Amino acid sequence: MEFLLDVMQVSGGTNRAGLAPDVFAMPAGMAIRYDQPCDALTDLITGYHVYRATGPASIGQVNRFLPGTANVRFAFEAGPISVAIGRRTFGPLPAATLYGPTGTALKATTNGGIMIGFGVSALAWSRLFNRSAADYRDRIVPLADALGPVATQRLTTALRAAERDDQVAPILDAILCDLLGPPHRESATIRQLTRLIGQDGGDDVAAVAGKLAISPDTLRRLAVRHFGFTPKMLLRRARFLRSFLRVFRTPGGTDYSAIDPSYFDVSHFLRDAGTFLGMTPRRFMAMSTPFLDASVRARAAVLGAPTQALQVPAETSERIINAVPARRAPRIDPARDSTPTPVIDPAEIPMPDQGAPVLGA
Repeated sequence: MEFLLDVMQVSGGTNRAGLAPDVFAMPAGMAIRYDQPCDALTDLITGYHVYRATGPASIGQVNRFLPGTANVRFAFEAGPISVAIGRRTFGPLPAATLYGPTGTALKATTNGGIMIGFGVSALAWSRLFNRSAADYRDRIVPLADALGPVATQRLTTALRAAERDDQVAPILDAILCDLLGPPHRESATIRQLTRLIGQDGGDDVAAVAGKLAISPDTLRRLAVRHFGFTPKMLLRRARFLRSFLRVFRTPGGTDYSAIDPSYFDVSHFLRDAGTFLGMTPRRFMAMSTPFLDASVRARAAVLGAPTQALQVPAETSERIINAVPARRAPRIDPARDSTPTPVIDPAEIPMPDQGAPVLGA
């Protein structure tokens, strides 16, 4: 079916009241939008984002993004997209993709169009996907391979019917609430671990296991299954991102006095930069990163954290998070999925196009 959202009509902004328009300011030809999910998805979905790039400067544009948790993304009216994660390049990408959790920065080469996406917390992973998050770490795969072709086509078709970018959040809210499986039996521990990862501190795995009242082996199994990495790596990544973003957001970007005090010294921090950025912070910050710059600013204003890997569950939302949405559909198993997921309102969501996008050679 035809894509109804005109590229030039993506104006950016947010569904959160009270934020000044300059929070979403972008260079000419670009726009960015961040929206909060509905209450039922708080702490499950780490926010919705819409990016738009048009004009000559969008052709062959290179952007870099920080490592983090998993994302689902849809490209519309877009030229070829390729993404390098470390030494591996994925592309050209299909229209609907799952970006697995990452342990190093991403380098994306795009050619204009619209990108719509949402972040997947460990809690959401436990309710949307059957396979371990570790199976997808530092990888990008067609979304249909992970979520199933029916659910993927349903999401794609509904987004194609959006006429304005402010309709993206309610569309995704409705479908994702319907796709969620029941709360995982370990959801309380996953939630607590997410909060501990987001707090200031070092990488003492034994201390975290003690706070959770579980064994280090149990902690490792839970972290790998739902977060995609070992507890040690998750704690290191969070500590580095907290420290790097303090430097990144400081004019001049050369003051390392604000890095996490658990670092022994600056050289310790710089070694982590080699792991998580693939280069020094100064070299990374010298590159043109318009979408990352805007994302850090807008995301912090709308969602309370400058990057999704540092987003922690709200203290007051546990009852909401562990609730089962009233119209929840069964969890999808891509290997056996042959029955369409019920559509929330058949009168409003059009029939899907025939055929799913495939990954190019």
